[in-house]
Amino acid sequence: MRMASSARMKVCIVSSCGGHLTEVRELRSVYQQYEHCYVLNDHALLPPDMVGHTYFIAHSERDWKFFLNLWEAWRIMRRERPDVILSTGAGPVVPFAIIARLFFRVRILYIETLTQIYKPSLTGKIMRWLAHRCFYQWPGLARYFPSGTYGGPLL
Repeated sequence: MRMASSARMKVCIVSSCGGHLTEVRELRSVYQQYEHCYVLNDHALLPPDMVGHTYFIAHSERDWKFFLNLWEAWRIMRRERPDVILSTGAGPVVPFAIIARLFFRVRILYIETLTQIYKPSLTGKIMRWLAHRCFYQWPGLARYFPSGTYGGPLL
């Protein structure tokens, strides 16, 4: 799969509000040089740089709204046409990864959340199979992400 040139690469950052969003925003210096948008699963008070660049999707807790999230992911992906999906965990990335894999040529970068020290989250267990690249923040997770990369804590 060919990556887009950095001059025109577009990144879609998928997160839940709170800690996951705080973590992924630690990578701002990496993705701010590219065109990017955010997808959050709940409304939140946004910092100025996110205003006008954020989509809000239904909050799903492993319920029927997951199917709604698949539809929302398809609509957003079709509109934005990102080259990369970036996420530090939480459920919203799963429907985006599924849609990205089935319908779009989008690279998926998944970073297991900082709070998972000894074993992966449910999202991490799923994203291990869906993401093109997985990163983890604690050395003890290496056995769960055999083809992943240890990157150390983001915070």
